[in-house]
Amino acid sequence: MSVVGDGTERGDAGVDEPGWEVDPDDEPGAAVVAAVGRQIKAWREAAGMRAAEFGTAMGYSEDLIYKVEGGRRIPRPEFMDGADGVLRAGGKLAAMKADIAEVRYPKKIRELAKLEAAAVELMAYSNGSVHGLLQTAEYARALFAMRQPVYPQEEIERAVAGRLARQAILERKPSPTLGFVLEEVVLRRPLGGKMVLRRQLEHLLAVNELRNVTVQVMPMDREEHAGIDGEIQVLKFKDGTSVGRSDGAFGGRPVSDPKQVRILDLRCGMIRAQALTPRESTGFIERALGET
Repeated sequence: MSVVGDGTERGDAGVDEPGWEVDPDDEPGAAVVAAVGRQIKAWREAAGMRAAEFGTAMGYSEDLIYKVEGGRRIPRPEFMDGADGVLRAGGKLAAMKADIAEVRYPKKIRELAKLEAAAVELMAYSNGSVHGLLQTAEYARALFAMRQPVYPQEEIERAVAGRLARQAILERKPSPTLGFVLEEVVLRRPLGGKMVLRRQLEHLLAVNELRNVTVQVMPMDREEHAGIDGEIQVLKFKDGTSVGRSDGAFGGRPVSDPKQVRILDLRCGMIRAQALTPRESTGFIERALGET
């Protein structure tokens, strides 16, 4: 058995990196994976190759080939490129990478990512941890590993990958306006360990240098706080519509009614006004980093 560059073990054991299983509750995603698997099988049979022969040519186990063809395993982009070459599909299989690119991530994450991808403005207040769009991979992994009941490792990796994929919004063109307010305790609590926190603080400073991103800190000495009911996020779109959600309003469910969103927008504005200014916040994060 050997290990290739993408971290996938190849050989008779048919073991590969976790996080690429099909979620049986994600019917649309499962349907995409099944359709791609059928296409791969059809091309293999048309080429007159048995699954074992195909696996050998690809450098994967026969068991993994059957899983992919049976729609029980999400094929990696590298797998699709390799299959296209071995089966001489002329780019037809490789082109399916776009169809399966989003399927790896949980359905809930895909839906959120679509909203974020369409947003022209985003405002978020976080009081328990660094906002997901600002997290490093190791910080996110530490958070998911703390969940109870315990997440299986493959679910942790799947969730981390989905969270990191959403961060493409930070450098999207045209640039959306992104504003974040983080509680001071978020910058102090060493979730995952002090080095994880240190690298997370360094990442916050780097992201804060982007012209379309503003990171503010809500210090613990504030006597008035509009975010006392919990986390808030408001997304605004090009057509003038908005979507918001807050832990302490409307049952915690997403809302799009203009009157309800206006309430959340008002709270966000108050939170930003009560927090440290962007310049003060940068200095605060730098000091927190120096103390870590």
